[in-house]
Amino acid sequence: MSGATSLVGVTTLADPQGLDRWRTLPAQQQPSWPDPQALAAVYDTLTQVPPLVQPGECDNLRARLADVARGEAFLLQGGDCAETFAANTADGIRSKVRTLLQMAVVLTYGASVPVVKVGRLAGQYAKPRSTDIEAATGLPSYRGDAVNDLYGERTPDPTRMVRAYANSAATMNFMRAMATDGSADLAAVHDWNTAFVKHSPAGSRYQELATDIERALAFMRACGLDLEATPQTHGVELYSSHEALLLEYERALTRPDESGRPYDTSAHMVWVGERTRDLAGAHVDLLSRLANPIGVKLGPGTSPATAVALCDRLDPALQPGRLTLITRMGAGRVRDVLPGIVAAVEDSRGARSVVWECDPMHGNTTETASGYKTRHFDDVMDEVKGFFEVHAALGSWAGGVHVELTGDDVTECLGGAQQLTDADLAGRYETACDPRLNTSQALELAFLVAEMLQSRRER
Repeated sequence: MSGATSLVGVTTLADPQGLDRWRTLPAQQQPSWPDPQALAAVYDTLTQVPPLVQPGECDNLRARLADVARGEAFLLQGGDCAETFAANTADGIRSKVRTLLQMAVVLTYGASVPVVKVGRLAGQYAKPRSTDIEAATGLPSYRGDAVNDLYGERTPDPTRMVRAYANSAATMNFMRAMATDGSADLAAVHDWNTAFVKHSPAGSRYQELATDIERALAFMRACGLDLEATPQTHGVELYSSHEALLLEYERALTRPDESGRPYDTSAHMVWVGERTRDLAGAHVDLLSRLANPIGVKLGPGTSPATAVALCDRLDPALQPGRLTLITRMGAGRVRDVLPGIVAAVEDSRGARSVVWECDPMHGNTTETASGYKTRHFDDVMDEVKGFFEVHAALGSWAGGVHVELTGDDVTECLGGAQQLTDADLAGRYETACDPRLNTSQALELAFLVAEMLQSRRER
């Protein structure tokens, strides 16, 4: 057996595609695993488990994202900031999927645009952190349930990656069932929205859409369509995504398709984060070799030249739908920083060559005097507005939003139609890491985005 040893007890075979070259490069945000032998055993286990997604599904998503890049569709990506094993219940998954689908219906009928639905689900079990040791406790930082326990002594444990895989498999199974068994069809989601907004501030807005939805359903029935047998109304396409942070996990789940192309079968789409997008680093190297749709987060410190270089590295062939640039500038910086990046990328690679997506959450995080990490809904919306304004001015396509949300009635983000204040945060502050929009705030965001999309399309 030829090859180079990368982990104690694990020898890699000849690697003509360079999938293990990342092991020779700087790798940021990796846990300090205390036992190399245990890590090697976990890696070996994960190389043998069944894939969570199929290459053909990843190709389907890439085709949908190509529509988004051309300005013919809109990307809605959302879910937990950090999934946890304890919250991975049927009710928890159902509520997040419902919220995502409720938002998609608002966008579809409010803006007359097809919506590509990607959950930040079934794999978001690892998180980057600013320091290895938490200053307040002296404990190792919580890096997600795939690494350590928020409430334990927090020693990184590689066997938790196997639990993360098992929980991701359960979530994917339930997501697929919801997407195809009729519980997520147009009539069902319309009923959810009608019931939810009946006594909410969004009620009057939804009534305008309700007429159009009911007219569409009536027309399809009048045409003799069996709605329960029609994929466009009875089922939905729903894809999974997460940050490809734990390199041993992502590499172990990378498998070739029949033609030999390598796919990371942990999710349909994976992205490289703001803290790990080093052009000379391990994360960019590994993701550059995958056949999946790939995303990359760009914060306010990103230069136009760096953005172009990342595009050239991650999508050298200019493959339609391959690359999504997820900008996370903050409300106060988006109008100043984003124009130069968009202009440089589109000048270098051609108009509408990538998907432009706005993450209005991560650049707008603050901490209250009482110590709660939070975001204000007004700041979230202002970044989205700035994102649309920049793209409208440049003639590029504002192609999507990427939000952290939950289907529970949490009190983690300030403002919105509910007018949540600092005093409300303690009521239901349940996140394991970053604050999330609740369903009411998520739907309000969808209505406002739909209005901006409709305004753009009417120009």
